[in-house]
Amino acid sequence: MSTESCLIGGCTEQLYAPAGTQSVCKEHFLLFLTWRKKKGGLGMFKKYSAMTMDERDTIVEEWGHTVQHTTA
Repeated sequence: MSTESCLIGGCTEQLYAPAGTQSVCKEHFLLFLTWRKKKGGLGMFKKYSAMTMDERDTIVEEWGHTVQHTTA
């Protein structure tokens, strides 16, 4: 079993999918997909899929700040 936890601080759910070089639980993964869709629609999905993991980390970090601010 993995010792890693969801990259969103305080979340203890089981890891579900990668987000950049880290991983998130299923609930946060779905929130991330929704945020990406609102941020740029289909173009954002295409852009994200062509990014390297390091480039994705920047996008995930930006999203992570929005999650922490809305759940705090």
